[in-house]
Amino acid sequence: MHCSGSCTLQNVWWLDVGEDAATFKGKSASSVYTVYGGGAKNAEDKVLQFNGAGKLVVSKFQVANSGKLVRSCGNCSTQYERTIIINDVDVTAPMNSIVGVNSNYGDTAALRKVRIHGDSGKKIKTCVRFQGNNTGAEPQQIGVGPDATSCLFSASDLTYD
Repeated sequence: MHCSGSCTLQNVWWLDVGEDAATFKGKSASSVYTVYGGGAKNAEDKVLQFNGAGKLVVSKFQVANSGKLVRSCGNCSTQYERTIIINDVDVTAPMNSIVGVNSNYGDTAALRKVRIHGDSGKKIKTCVRFQGNNTGAEPQQIGVGPDATSCLFSASDLTYD
């Protein structure tokens, strides 16, 4: 599923994702993509791929047995500053990470009320910061976890069970 501008996906369930369940591709910084309710499982890589400009808001969503919940495109030929808000979401292991952003393009990710299930060893990366590029090369990971500029959350925004 591709959104070429502002869109709302409400109560959509993906049971066997494969590569990406939804890709957001709008070119306007005022685009708002909303994913409300629903969920996904069995994504080999990303559930939600954010290639365009604007803001992605994911609320009341469930994800399990996937690579990543959201990834800001790390090597698209056209890069944008992107805002990601993840609120009131359930994440069930195994997972690689919840969100990935490109710090060098000004991306931000805010996590609020994220419940992580089945990860007592805390192996799921919460927010991964990358050095994105527009050349098609694999982006370099430059950090993990909250910081003051890109990954905006604290330990109290996450619960583990």
